[in-house]
Amino acid sequence: MNKFSFLLLLFIISCTNQKSISIPENFYENKIPKLYSDEWYNLNYSNDDYLVKNDNGKLVVEKTTYRNSSTLNILGGKLLGENGGEWGGELSFKSNDDILPIKKIKSGNIVQIFKFQNRIFFIEGLAHLSTSEGKLYELYPKDFSYKKLIDFEDAPEAVTTYNNKIFVASHQNFYEIENFKKTKLFEKEFWGSLYPNSIAVFDEENIFLGIRSGIVKINLKTKKIEFFRENKK
Repeated sequence: MNKFSFLLLLFIISCTNQKSISIPENFYENKIPKLYSDEWYNLNYSNDDYLVKNDNGKLVVEKTTYRNSSTLNILGGKLLGENGGEWGGELSFKSNDDILPIKKIKSGNIVQIFKFQNRIFFIEGLAHLSTSEGKLYELYPKDFSYKKLIDFEDAPEAVTTYNNKIFVASHQNFYEIENFKKTKLFEKEFWGSLYPNSIAVFDEENIFLGIRSGIVKINLKTKKIEFFRENKK
């Protein structure tokens, strides 16, 4: 096999291995608006919020409503997270024994509670007026103590895990966390104040965000961002 044939074979294998994730037929690609443009304000004022899911390798998009709570079942009961925005929130534990009172663990705006690498974590976040910030904590359920691991300079709003990484879509940014080291992959993106609510990861070329007015596709290899809106005609 000559050099040209070998390179051609590698190219064919590479193309064959690329996964194509289908966008729902009722969505079309829309030009990405500039922050604070008239088009962006129209998106911000919309009542349509979309949730994305990876359902056995298929992208599922659903209408959703604002979620200000999260839960996680653990041994003996469940963790409850509340996020009241500027009015605050808290992380607490409710025992399976309804006789016992709910135990408050920490004050704060709890964005999400999740398991990762057989450990328990929670993320706080607040975007209000000039404030936009957040933190990642590890929770130790034996005594409900916790430890701060990472600070965010922009409020986290959606979180998911994929392989050995944590992905965080914040108010305007997108982060990758590996070995509990944070990397900012995208900054000051158009989804600021379009409230990311979910992340669906298929691979590094197919990451989707559910936001107000549509869905976002992120390709980490090419650093390309695409925006899709629902065709309501």
